[in-house]
This record gives sequence, structure tokens and C-alpha cells, in this order.
Amino acid sequence: QVQLVESGGGLVQAGGSLRLSCLASEPTYRAFPMGWFRQAPGLEREFVTGIDWTGGRTTYADSVKGRFTISKDNAKGTVYLQMNSLRPEDTAVYYCALGRVRAGVPTFLNDFGSWGQGTQVTVSS
Repeated sequence: QVQLVESGGGLVQAGGSLRLSCLASEPTYRAFPMGWFRQAPGLEREFVTGIDWTGGRTTYADSVKGRFTISKDNAKGTVYLQMNSLRPEDTAVYYCALGRVRAGVPTFLNDFGSWGQGTQVTVSS
């Protein structure tokens, strides 16, 4: 099973930026869509953004649209999440995930079969 390792989290002031990375342990991920989710304390894990296997199609939660950008570098085996104009409500553990099937851009939790360990993002006001 492919392993996913996130990095790039940290503490940032409101209005600042962070870039998260997710490295897949094997090239298999290149043929599947990827996504980012987040989970704040006491809340359910929620969809943030997804990208199809080609990297050409993306979708975003309304709460991050226009501020976050997902991208995929198949040569490096990495998916990125560029987060700009961060807000305190963006504070959460962020997880990358690998889609179960090749087609489309999955958005539901059960559409993903492999998960990273998560990276903490904290936005101070």
C-alpha cells in the first residue's frame, strides 16, 4: 500500500501563507487523483481540495476557494497545497489522501483509500 508523508505545516499569523507537501512512497499515485482534508479539534474531517490524476482538474471547498491552490508534480511524486490569506478558522490538522479509483476528482471521505499522518497548521489572530 502506498504511503503518504505530509510536510510544511506550522504556525503562521493571519493573512500569511504556507505550502504543504505530500510525498507518495511509490509512483502508483501518479495514476490516481489526490486530495487534502483537514480536521479541527472536536470537528469531523472535512474536504478541502482535490485534483485529478492528470493534474488538470481541481475542485475546492467554498471556504478555501480563491485562497488555496492544489497542484501535482508527477515527476517528483508530490502533491502540494499552497495556502494564502490564512485565517484562524483554517487551523487544523491537514491530511493528504489518495483516491480509490482513477476517474474524476473525488470529494467524499470514502472515495479515498490511503491517508497521510497529518500535519498541523495553526493560524494566529
